[in-house]
Amino acid sequence: MALKRGLSSVGVHRNRSSESRFPIVILVLFSVLAPLVFFVGRGLYISDQNNVQSGYTKQNVDWRERLALQSIKNLFTKEVIDVVTTSTADLGPLSLDSFRKGNLSASWEVVETSVEDDATSQAAELKQEMSKDGKLLDDDRSPDAPAKTLRRQLRDNRRAKRAAELVHQDDEATLKLENAAIERSRAVDSAVLGRYNIWRREIENENSDSTVRLMRDQIIMAQVYIGIAKMKNKLGLQQELKIRVKESQRAVGESTVDADLPHSAPEKIKAMGKVLSIAREQLYDCKLVTGKLRAMLQISDEQVRSLKKQSTFLSQLAAKTIPNAIHCLSMRLTIEYYLLPLEKRKFPRSENLENPNLYHYALFSDNVLAASVVVNSTIMNAKDPLKHVFHLVTDKLNFGAMNMWFLLNPPGKATINVENVDEFKWLNSSYCPVLRQLETSAMKEYYFKADNPTKSASSNLKYRNPKYLSMLNHLRFYLPQVYPKLDKILFLDDDIVVQNDLTGLWSVDLHGKVNGAVETCGESFHRFDKYLNFSNPHISRNFDPNACGWAYGMNMFDLKEWKKRDITGIYHKWQNMNEDRALWKLGTLPPGLITFYGLTHPLEKSWHVLGLGYNPSVDKKEIEHAAVIHYNGNMKPWLELAMTKYRSYWTKYIKYDHPYLRSCNLSE
Repeated sequence: MALKRGLSSVGVHRNRSSESRFPIVILVLFSVLAPLVFFVGRGLYISDQNNVQSGYTKQNVDWRERLALQSIKNLFTKEVIDVVTTSTADLGPLSLDSFRKGNLSASWEVVETSVEDDATSQAAELKQEMSKDGKLLDDDRSPDAPAKTLRRQLRDNRRAKRAAELVHQDDEATLKLENAAIERSRAVDSAVLGRYNIWRREIENENSDSTVRLMRDQIIMAQVYIGIAKMKNKLGLQQELKIRVKESQRAVGESTVDADLPHSAPEKIKAMGKVLSIAREQLYDCKLVTGKLRAMLQISDEQVRSLKKQSTFLSQLAAKTIPNAIHCLSMRLTIEYYLLPLEKRKFPRSENLENPNLYHYALFSDNVLAASVVVNSTIMNAKDPLKHVFHLVTDKLNFGAMNMWFLLNPPGKATINVENVDEFKWLNSSYCPVLRQLETSAMKEYYFKADNPTKSASSNLKYRNPKYLSMLNHLRFYLPQVYPKLDKILFLDDDIVVQNDLTGLWSVDLHGKVNGAVETCGESFHRFDKYLNFSNPHISRNFDPNACGWAYGMNMFDLKEWKKRDITGIYHKWQNMNEDRALWKLGTLPPGLITFYGLTHPLEKSWHVLGLGYNPSVDKKEIEHAAVIHYNGNMKPWLELAMTKYRSYWTKYIKYDHPYLRSCNLSE
């Protein structure tokens, strides 16, 4: 009984425990299954939604594609559309990477014909060729295979064609580069590259003197190596170089162009090149070669300076020396003059010489031919020659010749008179500072001891000129003393030519000034600081260094104002202060600038054009419109060194068929 009761109690306990575990199992199952059911349901819902949306989108896209294709079909044929479709299918969507990688076909190029015509014609031609060759095959698996094959073949053909064009262009570009390189190599100065290699071409450019310059360069380098060989005791090589130098020097001689060289010149070049190559291998030292070349350069520079100095002296000498023909003319005329009776040596109309109402000219010259051109050109261009009066002054050496020429060739109705400067007794050393200075020992040494020149003299060869010893050059500062009864006078140099009537100058208002002249300060070297020594306090205190200079050669002088302002006295004052040439060098322009400072009236430039004796670029229009042209400079028109382009303005006033000119061989 008790046992039954215990078993029953155990069973009751088990039933109670099983009853208590069941709700827990149910709770666990629900907590696991509920989220699972939720997410599965959510996924199915989303999938259904996506399917619906994608179906809608696909339907919308299909509708747009159909509309676009319909529009394209109206514009292009089926063959063109197939080509575009195939290209897109093969290459994929276009992007920047596809351009960079070069995946585009050769058909991407600009063509002038339409895409439709080109694609249609090419497709038709390719179809015909492939049908003949049996290359167009059917493929059951892809109904579009023939069209794709056709388009692929078209693409391959275009690529091959494009590749051929690129190769052709590349060949042309290469050819152009080669030609350009050849031209550049010809233009390169081979002297820079070293022309002493015997394997180089001897003539690398088209210059007519290239071989001459090569040989001279070889001689220079050989002389360098001769000195180095002597230093390094390479006597055999030194002797060989000397032999080659002598041979090359004999071959070159005075040649300036290749055509003057002997036929043996190429052999001499090769022989010298071999020796120079050996010398370079054995003797080359950069420092030694540089030092030798520098020494040779210094020696050459000294030689050039010496030759330049000699050239300057000779050019000055040639410019101031009277040619033989003109000297001959002067001698013949002088003989004829002194054979004339005294009564035939007088000029007519001498009463006009002191008439202030006429047009008076002052001309100081020792050159008969030059003076004749000045007078003839003035008279030939004058409107009324009867009113013109010429006052000529010369030295006693040319006095007879000057008189005889104008007695034989009178200037028409004009009046002329010739005087001898040596007969002006008032013009002596006690009155004239220049004459007094010329008598000093310092001035005599400066002029006459040319065999032992001082530093100052050697540096101023231009001023060591015989004309500065002649009073004819300084007589322009004594015009009122020479012509005391005249009010105005036009001063003319003997190297000018008159081309227009000059009477208008007498009516020019000088505004109380003494000198009427054309200014020359258009260029910097015609200002006061180029003529005067402004380091001297006398000059710097009284004058402006930038003041404008003016030209002698054609000057209108008011002799009344001259006398009022004592111009000659001013000239004497400054000339006395310049006895040691500390204020200016020799000449008449510097003292003229000082004497007439503030007293010069500028004339129109067309009255007086200068530079025909030194400037080859004077404007032709200025020359032709000028009243007076001036051959100032060394290249005087009567000399052989005259500039040919300007000489005709002077020679047209000379009658070269004159008996005296022919007898002295004077010709154009």
